[in-house]
Amino acid sequence: MNVIVSNKYQNMLATLDIDVIKSINGEFEVEELANIFTNFYFNKMIIDVTAIKGYQNIKNIQKLSVNFDPSKLILLLDDSAMVNSGRYLSSLVSMGIYNFTRNINAIKFLIDNPNSYKDVAQYHNLNGNNEDDDTSGLEYDSFTGTGSGGLRIVGFRNVTSHAGATTLVYMLKKHLEVAYNVVAIEVDKEDFLYLNDKSLKSTTTLDLAFNIANNPDAEVILVDLNDSTQGNLCNDIIYLIEPGLIKLNKLIRKDRAAFEKLKDKKIVLNKSVLTNKDINDFENESNSKVFFNIPYLDDKKEHEQILDDFLVALGFSRLNSSGSGKAKLFNIFK
Repeated sequence: MNVIVSNKYQNMLATLDIDVIKSINGEFEVEELANIFTNFYFNKMIIDVTAIKGYQNIKNIQKLSVNFDPSKLILLLDDSAMVNSGRYLSSLVSMGIYNFTRNINAIKFLIDNPNSYKDVAQYHNLNGNNEDDDTSGLEYDSFTGTGSGGLRIVGFRNVTSHAGATTLVYMLKKHLEVAYNVVAIEVDKEDFLYLNDKSLKSTTTLDLAFNIANNPDAEVILVDLNDSTQGNLCNDIIYLIEPGLIKLNKLIRKDRAAFEKLKDKKIVLNKSVLTNKDINDFENESNSKVFFNIPYLDDKKEHEQILDDFLVALGFSRLNSSGSGKAKLFNIFK
């Protein structure tokens, strides 16, 4: 059974040949809807976008993705230029709201055949700008934040196999907790389970945007991306390479253009035994630039100064004054 929240398009929505358990009409704050439908089971919620107060402010639509499962939402958009702008539609996709349309007849189809990310990827602007859109007046503040006083989302990808993203995210979370409100999320795997830390979160690519938005108090979110296509939700992505000979040769045999694709990316060597000279040789041979070099670390230790140094290099400056540091053991790698 489905729910309909209508306003401007009430009459059109009333003609839908679908099972409806509850229908309400008017303008609502998202919080009002959340209160009305708390503990209320439904299949899909069809929302006339004009029923959301201040719907042209994308931040009000963002609240939908926080209070409801985005996969259960179907938005009927109005014909305004702002709501149909590339930036607005891209924001919907970033929030995990994939089911939206201006065609009343498409709603029944979306109930039975919900969109996946692949179906709406063309609306998703990965560069964060739409110069051709008329978005003047659009109040836009994506939940991904700006990294300067707002939420900072840092993703981690293994470039060579088993380069250590999961364990590194876990260790970085422990270091950041000294000075920041931090959350760690892994995508499409459940390896966090083996770290015996119930604060670690596991999710899927489809639900990643929802899980990010569902941490309103977080200052930092660390994401172990694995093979997820949702790296665009991150402010920064760290590309991890374990610089062993076998690992590197496997990488190049698999994709000879691997380092060309990493140009201008933040490359971090992890589980590394390279010296400064070795790093210079590595950069020259791969035609790349290493952002940071992290040696083999003991994940059972409470504190590793090298990780504080790495986080400060990423811009987490509070760690400089947190008083958590011990004697620096790996200055050679700074």
